[in-house]
Amino acid sequence: MIRVMIVEDDPMVAEFNKRYLEQVEGFTLVAMAASVDEAIKKIEKLEIDLILLDIFMPGKLGLELLTYLRENEKETDVIIISAASDMERIKKALRYGAVDYLIKPFEFDRLSRALVSYKEQTRVIQTQHVINQDVLDQQILHREDKPLIEDLPKGLTKDTLKQIWETIQELKDAPFSTEDVVRVVGISRVSVRKYLNFLKEMGILDVKVIYGTVGRPVYQHEFNKLKEHLIKSFL
Repeated sequence: MIRVMIVEDDPMVAEFNKRYLEQVEGFTLVAMAASVDEAIKKIEKLEIDLILLDIFMPGKLGLELLTYLRENEKETDVIIISAASDMERIKKALRYGAVDYLIKPFEFDRLSRALVSYKEQTRVIQTQHVINQDVLDQQILHREDKPLIEDLPKGLTKDTLKQIWETIQELKDAPFSTEDVVRVVGISRVSVRKYLNFLKEMGILDVKVIYGTVGRPVYQHEFNKLKEHLIKSFL
């Protein structure tokens, strides 16, 4: 589990962030602080992997906590959640190593993406000793994050895509085949494959071909959660 501290002086906002965090698997809240000084005291006592940090607070600003972390070589990452939208503060936060920056007000989907991305990045860093450029770009540097397709291809409809997408949400925890989707949605195999190919082109699905001893090969689809947000504009 990724251990998180929320640093936010507004009790209502802190509670919302706590509730949002609870909805994302793989994270546990270990502390909350309403000021930089209080946060530093807890950092010295607790093991904290990630801080959700506000900038505007009484006393020291959140950026001073970032400075403290770097000067003391703390292995703690920071996601900024702040109303500060001026480029000077944003550049300073990124320069001091903030892994993401959310401008208030924000939608839960944006925070969810930030947390999921961080979780996947952490997994890669902890489990891989050597990686290739594609993994580095997609899972660490988050390059090529824009959809290459702007409109649904001819012959595809939003209603059917939504059905396919809802089915994938049920199957995504393990590799699944075209036939698995057909059984749930109830449309032809050819039609399902068109939609799965569309999602593959967007990078949301990875496809592997499994060759058995008898019969045609089976296409196994694996869900890429880091690209999940790209589907939003098509539904």
